[in-house]
Amino acid sequence: MKKGMVGALSLMAGVLGGAVGGAVSMGKVTGEQIQNKQQMSDKHLALFLMMNQWVKVKQEGKNLASYFEKREYKKIAIYGMSYAGETLISELKNTGIEIAYGIDQKADTIYSDIEIAAMEDSLEPVDAIVVTAITFFDEIEEKLSKKVSCPIISLEDILYEV
Repeated sequence: MKKGMVGALSLMAGVLGGAVGGAVSMGKVTGEQIQNKQQMSDKHLALFLMMNQWVKVKQEGKNLASYFEKREYKKIAIYGMSYAGETLISELKNTGIEIAYGIDQKADTIYSDIEIAAMEDSLEPVDAIVVTAITFFDEIEEKLSKKVSCPIISLEDILYEV
């Protein structure tokens, strides 16, 4: 009888321990998932607000080419070739601003009308680099500043200065 009781208690302890361990493990995964979702939410809110500012700039009859012309930036590169990067290319098409190339982490998987380079590639000299990935601007600026000597500007800053 004692062996049966010890076996049953051992089984219950094992099941309970497994349940607690699983719950703790799931809590970590859930916490990480929540943090990732929050970061994505913050990123998309920042992108939405930036694009909303761009609409306001257009509604006021302004364009971004004037920002570059005023500072005599005739040849630029664009870091971040997602929606904002492609929109910036369209905005500057048929202006006096030349977009020499784009820079993106996924350079080998992006199709664009302009050449796309990776951060690790040799970067051709330009007058300025515009970073469209606004939530990671500080990290990107730090990496780029080790490779280039031109100004590195956030698209968000440009939109509020035009």
